[in-house]
Amino acid sequence: MSANTTFVIMFVVFVAVLVGAGFYAKRWVRETSDFILAGREVSTFINMMGVIAIGFAGTTVALAPGFSILYGFKNSAVWGIVYGVCGLLLYGVLWAKFIRLNGAQTLPEYLEMRYSAKIRPVVAITSVIGMCGILANNIVSCVSSIVGFTGWNVTATTLVIFLVIIAFTFISGLWAATITDFFQVCIGVVAVPLMLSLLMKKFGPVAGLAEKWMNNDWVNNGISGFTVKPIALTYPSWLNFVILFAAALVWGNNYYWMKIASCRSEKVAKKSFVLAAILLTIIFTIPFGIIGVYAGAEFPQVFTVGGGTLAPTGAYGYLASTFVPLLGAFFVVGACAASISTASTSMLGASAVASRDIYQRLINPNADAKRTLKVSKIIMVFLGILTWILCQFPGGATYLFAFANCWLVPPAILLMFGALWPRFSNTGAFIGALAGMIFMCLFTFLDTVLGVFPLGNYIYLATAGFLVTLVAALIGGAIGKPKYYGEKGWERVPTATNRINVTVDDFDKQVLELIRLGHCYQADITDYMGVDSSKCAQSIEKLDQGGLIMREGLTATKFYTYEITEKGLAAIRQLEGKEAEMAKEHLSPLYVELLKILKENPEKQLDFVKNHQIKSMQMAAISSHLTRQGYIAEKGLFKRKLEVTEKGRAAVEKFA
Repeated sequence: MSANTTFVIMFVVFVAVLVGAGFYAKRWVRETSDFILAGREVSTFINMMGVIAIGFAGTTVALAPGFSILYGFKNSAVWGIVYGVCGLLLYGVLWAKFIRLNGAQTLPEYLEMRYSAKIRPVVAITSVIGMCGILANNIVSCVSSIVGFTGWNVTATTLVIFLVIIAFTFISGLWAATITDFFQVCIGVVAVPLMLSLLMKKFGPVAGLAEKWMNNDWVNNGISGFTVKPIALTYPSWLNFVILFAAALVWGNNYYWMKIASCRSEKVAKKSFVLAAILLTIIFTIPFGIIGVYAGAEFPQVFTVGGGTLAPTGAYGYLASTFVPLLGAFFVVGACAASISTASTSMLGASAVASRDIYQRLINPNADAKRTLKVSKIIMVFLGILTWILCQFPGGATYLFAFANCWLVPPAILLMFGALWPRFSNTGAFIGALAGMIFMCLFTFLDTVLGVFPLGNYIYLATAGFLVTLVAALIGGAIGKPKYYGEKGWERVPTATNRINVTVDDFDKQVLELIRLGHCYQADITDYMGVDSSKCAQSIEKLDQGGLIMREGLTATKFYTYEITEKGLAAIRQLEGKEAEMAKEHLSPLYVELLKILKENPEKQLDFVKNHQIKSMQMAAISSHLTRQGYIAEKGLFKRKLEVTEKGRAAVEKFA
């Protein structure tokens, strides 16, 4: 049996598993929040596998070996460490709690909540373009591996991979991607170390490859003597790696935001990102760089920089073709798994922004859950068409990936300023985002499309976009007026003289009642109410200015952590008897009913949800609250399973 035939059989089996996972997970999708956030039910292990799966992507399969061939192993390793440590690990440590507890399902949604409605569509557009570019990059990277192994036609192979990704993601969204992330990483954990060990056995230790390399230095130089400067404005450089693969790719990227927002808790999000960063670096990015060293040393004549026709990004696929057909096909299917799984996450990230931040916010705010879910899938198809166009981007996977991440620079800057600088104004955010977007549109067209102004000869587009956005934001922030909490003289703690009179409506009263129960984080309030975060934020700002609630602080997570004041308690329904006693212990009759079910007959949890018509995000708020208060424990690898604790049992005995 030929290598190509073996690959086709393995690929068909793999696709069948993908589609099967999609249909299996479809039963878990009842509304849009299930489709794009998996109902905030994702566990530590599954999210860790999901984040690793994003990193073990077509991008890594293509770029890590390719960078070793082009620039030497050290620079490939620096790229991987920058992505893993400066990107994923720091993102988890610094932002996991903030993102999970502020309630916004997407990054543009948060930016409206923090700034104003006009900033949201601007950032949504840049995010969609960037994530579609990353999706296209993964498709192109996957095709590079397949073509390097099989020699097939690039256009036909691209079409097949493209259709597989669209069909698979279309079925059941993040739940399908979550299941296949697990499957894909399991393949990679076997495939990558196995290939590396076989290469060492076949060609000897890495140290012995120096004599086959330019200047006998595979650590610092590529096979043609090229290297990467640590500090340089042009691409590539270590400085650009930090801006591109940490600030833009991770910090300004909506699908990493979604990976945190989909977690059961902030602790789950932080732990999963830290573990993923460590394991990804050790198991995938560094070994892929070493694999590239073997490719460059043993087959330099194959690659374009060595006089051949194959791009360095196809090194992994070419090396796979040097093994027996069964092994080679397995290695390439592993690369396909990496690309398809990550591409589906990119597709979901882009469609989530287009659906929630453009369609639901601007076009049809009153759409019901069924209509929104349907439109989300239609949007996904249209974004697929945009992605197909981007797949034709000149320069291949390396430059396509760099182009895509340029568009994610403005959101990263606005995220940092918004979370840490109360005085930063709506004007600064809008001017910064708009200036960054216009600048990158203009110079992408002039440089990449027309070739009339080679900006890249002087400064890399992402670095220039970062500086333009930063400067424009600072100028706009200096001339704009901050929100009330950033004004000079504002006091966080309310008194009888430092607040204004406000009119409290029914929505505001519901928010106050939730805070009285101990739902102190905005995520719980937004999820429970089932509204866009911007509406909840407007209510919170009104209540804060009126002195009915108090924020814990003015920066980071404390800004979205609240407690009710005596004035707030006086504005809502007064509790009596047992209900008042429950509230003192952060419980309500509804919550006690759930605890009783968990104590007496846990199998009836679904009946509780159906009887009270509780939506998935509302259930996430209830579950998170009871878990933080110690009444229940959340278990389950995929779907959430609730177990009552001793404290919960005692509460049932006391109140039921």
